[in-house]
Amino acid sequence: MTEPVRRVDVLRNGRDAAHDTVAVEAPVALVFNGISHAVMMATPADLEAFALGFALSEGLLLSKAECYGIDIAESPAGIEVQIEVATAAEVRLKDNRRALAGRTGCGLCGIDSLTRLDLAPDAKPLPAWAATLPPETVQKALANMAGRQPINASTGACHAAGWATPDGVIVDVFEDDGRHNALDKLLGHRAQRGHDNGAGFVVMSSRASYELVRKCARLGVPALATISAPTSLAIDIAQQAGLVLYGFVRANQAVRYAGGGAPVS
Repeated sequence: MTEPVRRVDVLRNGRDAAHDTVAVEAPVALVFNGISHAVMMATPADLEAFALGFALSEGLLLSKAECYGIDIAESPAGIEVQIEVATAAEVRLKDNRRALAGRTGCGLCGIDSLTRLDLAPDAKPLPAWAATLPPETVQKALANMAGRQPINASTGACHAAGWATPDGVIVDVFEDDGRHNALDKLLGHRAQRGHDNGAGFVVMSSRASYELVRKCARLGVPALATISAPTSLAIDIAQQAGLVLYGFVRANQAVRYAGGGAPVS
């Protein structure tokens, strides 16, 4: 398997020969029952979790039970992830097929019509702990995630998505060049293990964009906290879904934009 980092020769300050470590960005094709659905640019690590998380968080699969198997093959052109899915899922995929070339920063690449946008998540009741999730807890989680990002520590180029318990303890962290890829890896990992997404929250080293909130809402995550700002659409989706959304989570602040009653900071 392609390594997620690579050593390169560089000139520092235009004169000093040195080596640097960079994050690898590779094309990853997601192929469902032999039909290519998407080509995403991603960090080549945890790709089985990525494929499953993408399929679930995009609504292509309704449950892990619709995924029968995942195989990974490399070629000179890139990496192909073959996902075997149930017949009902294949029919759904064909009905909603997107020809998308994914970029690490995108969320809607390949959508060919405004009617294909899914901006209406179902509202779900918040667990009591999430409704009262205090800023100190999300600050603790973000602070503890920083030390569990080895790819970013060596390259400075990767986002991270972490899973925190209701008291802010980080239990899993996944990295990728793209923030939504990192989240898909995390959500796919949890699905592989049958974990309950209502029993904790997601923290991310990025801004809170629409697709991150939509993915969390679709898979029943009650709260999302990010180190940077949310977009207006992210806030709208979080409010509609009843999801707690924190942004600008730093050592001295955490701003709540949605969920759990009146916003607090």
